Amino acid sequence: MAVAVGRGFLLQPSSSSSFICNDVNKSSIGITSAFLPAKSGTTRRYLATVVRAQQRPTWLPGLDPPPYLDGTLAGDFGFDPLGLGEDPESLRWYVQAELVHARFAMAGVAGILFTDLLRVTGIRELPVWYEAGAVEFKFASTRTLFIVQLLLMGFAETKRYMDYISPGSQTKEGSFFGLEAALEGLEPGYPGGPLLNPLGLAKDIRNAREWKLKEIKNGLICLVLC
Repeated sequence: MAVAVGRGFLLQPSSSSSFICNDVNKSSIGITSAFLPAKSGTTRRYLATVVRAQQRPTWLPGLDPPPYLDGTLAGDFGFDPLGLGEDPESLRWYVQAELVHARFAMAGVAGILFTDLLRVTGIRELPVWYEAGAVEFKFASTRTLFIVQLLLMGFAETKRYMDYISPGSQTKEGSFFGLEAALEGLEPGYPGGPLLNPLGLAKDIRNAREWKLKEIKNGLICLVLC
């Protein structure tokens, strides 16, 4: 039997008299068998067996990704050992949750580096980042800061959730103090406008796969660091 890797293939004689194309094994190596029609004037047909090299990278080479992780999501390398994303609605929520966590992690790492730079250069007298939570600030008590943060974050997260439930609803006139045009979203999880996308990057968000992949990779690295 003749086998080839990639696009090329060798042929093995077969006595079949009809044309059939059947996927024998949809594994990561991609074995496909097909009966090819013979040239005019001959009675033999040929069985072509093609072993295609895996085109899609996965977190563990040679492992089949789950069918619901088809590679269309940014950063999808087929990793879901617990099967958490089998339900489509749950998977949609996990995508948004991972994106938000990644952005918080990137903001946290940036804050650590910036405040440490101010501290070591003597520009400001600031605590080390891992001790900052125990510091009593003069301008407000810890309880006051907690309540203010709870209200602000609660408002922002509520607006984000409303846009998740009803995409585009938060860009309607009167939904955000008249700032709707400045915060016009590109799609759920990817806000735009001059305030949140001042450089105009990835305006065509549906074709901005590379930008999405870079963001999620950087965010996951920061999650590990945090």
